Amino acid sequence: MEPDLFTAAAEERQEKDPAGSPLAVRMRPRTLDEVVGQQHLLKPGSPLRRLVAEASGGPAGPSSVILWGPPGTGKTTLAYVVSKATDKRFVELSAITAGVKEVRAVIDGARRAAGGFGKETVLFLDEIHRFSKAQQDSLLPAVENRWVTLIAATTENPYFSVISPLLSRSLLLTLEPLTDDDLRGLLRRALGSERGLRESVTLPGDAEDHLLRIAGGDARRALTALEAAAGAALDKGEAEISLQTLEETVDRAAVKYDRDGDQHYDVASALIKSIRGSDVDAALHYLARMIEAGEDPRFIARRLMISASEDIGLADPNALPIAVAAAQAVAMIGFPEAALTLSHATIALALAPKSNSATMAIGAAMDDVRKGHTGPVPAHLRDGHYKGAAKLGHAQGYVYPHDLPEGIAAQQYAPESLADREYYAPTRHGAEARYADAVEWTRKHLGRGRA
Repeated sequence: MEPDLFTAAAEERQEKDPAGSPLAVRMRPRTLDEVVGQQHLLKPGSPLRRLVAEASGGPAGPSSVILWGPPGTGKTTLAYVVSKATDKRFVELSAITAGVKEVRAVIDGARRAAGGFGKETVLFLDEIHRFSKAQQDSLLPAVENRWVTLIAATTENPYFSVISPLLSRSLLLTLEPLTDDDLRGLLRRALGSERGLRESVTLPGDAEDHLLRIAGGDARRALTALEAAAGAALDKGEAEISLQTLEETVDRAAVKYDRDGDQHYDVASALIKSIRGSDVDAALHYLARMIEAGEDPRFIARRLMISASEDIGLADPNALPIAVAAAQAVAMIGFPEAALTLSHATIALALAPKSNSATMAIGAAMDDVRKGHTGPVPAHLRDGHYKGAAKLGHAQGYVYPHDLPEGIAAQQYAPESLADREYYAPTRHGAEARYADAVEWTRKHLGRGRA
C-alpha cells in the first residue's frame, strides 16, 4: 500500500529533523555510492544501477530482482536508495502485514499510473518468503508484463521459499555478510557524520574490535550497539566509549581472542584436544568462546572434519559424515544458526569412541615412501590393457578375487620389499572392533597373518 497522509507527513518530518530517528535509520545510505559492501552488485550496468539511473524501461528495461542475504547486509537499504534516486513510482509492502488484496491494489495502481501518466512502478516487497504460494502467484502477471518492477528481499533460500515461476522471471542477487572492514568504515562514518554522532564521542580500538565481533556482519546491529554505547558514555560525561562501557551497554563481555594471533590457535587447539579427550563440556566451552569472538564458522567446521578422521576414524564411521554435513550446513546458513550445527557436531565427536589408527596407518606408510621403500609394482598387478603387455608379463597370473568363494585371493599385492609390512593397527574401540576382526581374517587368508 502507498503511504497515507499521516505516514507521508511522518517521513517528511523525519527527513527534516532526523535527530529523533535511530542511528541506523539516520545513517542509511542515500545513494548507491554510500552503500558499504556488496560491490559485486553495484558495478556499472548492474540491475540495481539500471533501476536507479541507467535505464528507463522499454524492451531492455531493468529486470525484477530478488535480494537474498543475511539480516543487516543491506537489502532494505538498497531498496531505499532506489526509492530516493529513481524517478519511478515506488511502493513498499511487507509480506508480514500485506496479503493478496494489498498486492492487487498496488498492481491496479501501477497499471493506472502507467496508462494515465506513463509512470513506471517499483514494488519493494520485504520478507517475500513469508508469502504463501498463492500470494506469490498473485505477483506473476504484474512481473511478467512489467506492470511493476519487483524488488523482493528475503533471508531464506529462494530456491526453497520462492515459487519457481517468480524466480524464473527475476534476477537473483546474493548479498554477502559485511566484512569487518565494511563495518569499521560504517562505524567511523557514523561517529563523524552530521547525520550520525557528530564527533560527540570517540571509539578506541579495543571497543571497536569488540563491537565488530558482536555485530557478526550485521550493519544494523553494529549501529544500534554504537548508538546505545555512545548514549551511555555521554550520560557518564565521558567523551570516549570505553570497552567497559560497551560491555555494560550490550551486556556482553569482550572475549579475549585474537583471530590472527595466539588466541586463535590456542583456543582451536584446546577445542580439538577436548574432543580427543572426550570432555564434551570443555569442548563446548571452547566452541562457545570461538563463536562469541566472531570466529569464522567455516574454520571451526574444518577443524571438526580433521578431528573426525584424526582422532575418531573407524571407531565411529559416522563421525566424518556428521562433520562434513556440519561444514556444508554452516556454509549455507552462517551465524547465528550455525552455532547449533557446530554444537551438534562437537557433541557427537566428543562422545564418539576414539581411534587414531587411520592417522597412524597413513603416517607409517608415508614414512616408508619418504625413505625410499617403494619397489616395483608386482608384475601380475600391472596394467594389461595395452598391446604388448602380455609379452612383458604384465597382468599375467593375476587372480580375480570375485571368482573365489570367499572373495579374497592369496597373492602378493605390495612390492616385494614391503610384502610383510602392516601399517594398519586397529583398536577394538567402538565400531572399529569389527574392522579389527576383518583385518585379522583377511591377513590370515592372504597368507601373511600373524594369528
